[in-house]
Amino acid sequence: MSRLVPNKWLKTNVLLRHREVAKHIPETRVYTRAVLVRMLNQYGRVVMKPCIGFGGHGLILISKQRLGYMVHHRERIWSRLSFGAMLAHVERLRRGTAYLVQRGLVLASISGRPVDYRVKLLRRHGKWFTKKIIGRLAKPGLFVTNIHSGGTVLGANEALRRSLSISPHAKKQEMNRLSYLGMEALTRAFPGIDKLGFDYGIDRQGNIWLLEVNTQPR
Repeated sequence: MSRLVPNKWLKTNVLLRHREVAKHIPETRVYTRAVLVRMLNQYGRVVMKPCIGFGGHGLILISKQRLGYMVHHRERIWSRLSFGAMLAHVERLRRGTAYLVQRGLVLASISGRPVDYRVKLLRRHGKWFTKKIIGRLAKPGLFVTNIHSGGTVLGANEALRRSLSISPHAKKQEMNRLSYLGMEALTRAFPGIDKLGFDYGIDRQGNIWLLEVNTQPR
């Protein structure tokens, strides 16, 4: 059985020590109020995610607007919040559990629905291979693309063409290359891993970002 490493911060820390991979990781920190405030002031938009969680559950999008703050969780959106009200929503949704704060990206989209990508690697008989590269399209009105949250699976080629109007080969090749670099770092740190799912976002400028890695991908 493949080793399970559920803690997102442990995996992110390993990848941040790999110079090439780290360039593609949006700033990610363990949540404190001070970290949240600093990153909102710097980026204007952040995503909070549980340190341990699957399927997109518990994700919170927070953005700084001209008239206060907006908090987006599942299908609920609270806008024009004061700073104190925004923090109160965050603490209520967080329920005392450990969270990460990640720079919020504006991903390339299809009809206003964000798209991201999953690269799944497997090890069989000691050799790693790419099982699949897919696109995932968020349900209308949501920012989370996971299938558990109503997202739709697309072929990676279709997703890239429709969201960015580009030839998909180079982007798929780069995501695959980064995944193998990440695999090497993670398997050194956590021996016994036999499968990995690398989740990527591509912003509107075509930049590739590694959002997180799952050790039990579906």
